[in-house]
Amino acid sequence: MSKRNVFYAQSGGVTAVINASACGVIQACRENPDQIGTVYAGQNGIIGALRENLIDTSHETPEAIAALRHTPGGAFGSCRYKMKDLEESEAEYRRLIEVFKAHDIGYFFYNGGGDSADTCLKVSRIAQDMDYPIQAIHIPKTIDNDLPLTDCSPGFGSVAKYIAISTREASLDIASMAASSTKVFILEVMGRHAGWIAAASGLAAQQSGDAPHIILFPEIPFYREAFIAQVEETIERHGYCVVVASEGTVYEDGALISGSLNKDAFGHHQLGGVAPTLASMVKHSLGHKYHYAIADYLQRAARHVASKTDVDHAYAVGRAAVEKALQGKSSIMVTIERSPGSDYSWSLGEAPLQQVANLEKKMPRSFITEDGYGITDQARDYLAPLISGEDYPPYRNGMPDYPSLKCALVAKKLKTDFSV
Repeated sequence: MSKRNVFYAQSGGVTAVINASACGVIQACRENPDQIGTVYAGQNGIIGALRENLIDTSHETPEAIAALRHTPGGAFGSCRYKMKDLEESEAEYRRLIEVFKAHDIGYFFYNGGGDSADTCLKVSRIAQDMDYPIQAIHIPKTIDNDLPLTDCSPGFGSVAKYIAISTREASLDIASMAASSTKVFILEVMGRHAGWIAAASGLAAQQSGDAPHIILFPEIPFYREAFIAQVEETIERHGYCVVVASEGTVYEDGALISGSLNKDAFGHHQLGGVAPTLASMVKHSLGHKYHYAIADYLQRAARHVASKTDVDHAYAVGRAAVEKALQGKSSIMVTIERSPGSDYSWSLGEAPLQQVANLEKKMPRSFITEDGYGITDQARDYLAPLISGEDYPPYRNGMPDYPSLKCALVAKKLKTDFSV
């Protein structure tokens, strides 16, 4: 196998551990200098390839690359950019191949969710059509945990840990004040079509009656009257009520409880505002004092409470992508495989991209209680190992010590620019 260069890019919303995957990719590449040349990273994701803005990671020290394992955000920049369908326009994909040819790139590692898997698959197909040898491998990443054919998605475990911890700590606050003040607390979490993040809040409960008392999932239709009745009954029984609501919660007809008509680059409606909407319902119907919080970016940026299991997953799939590429594989996604048995263990596998792209894995109904407001023991058994362990970043002067990379761009070789 001839020595060729690598292009690595981060796509979509970042996570607390996506840089651990970058660390795994770069370290594994550096360990194979006879087969792999320079590792380029896309500045701001796939847009970096289209604009020929390539970051030369060889300028980064081994210490800086190692520090990526404990650094949140996207070290090289990410983007929400929807590549066109091949049938609609080949121009973008042909541009990618032109850039790859100019910089002798033979390995394409795309770190993202379902839309990224689709892009990776299309790059593989157009390269084959153009008779350009490139191995395209998708590195899984999404806090939503909705990628199919993998037990879990790197990025989810740390969000799940953050939400479970936040739910428990906020619940202790509300319980302390409920006798004379706030009786309802609502936490809004991410999750468009799948309720995995909301479900993770259920790990906060240690015994019957513990918060969260009500979890709202996108998979379960929302009924206002039933919800209000459940809140009232919970307050009568426990003195307060803690609600965790997925941003994608919908009515029976599929209409969002709250959202925007605006769409992002992937065609998804801008979500948010479920918590204040629910709070208004409670205030109008029951008159109780309430507080709400919207976890938003905090939940996916909280590297200081990352799950060690999640960090290990993220790093491992990055390394495995390189290893599988060196084995000659392409058009696959690296997967995490849970081993059978009560003691949690895992290994790495792979799945064809055509069975991953643009598909979503939702919560099984067996993971949600019959009344639709909680998680079952089966869900708890699945979720608990994913938040296990601590992997604290180093601290300096009381703050996490996160590195800054040089992110040096290489000289462009193509005469034409590309408008994105």
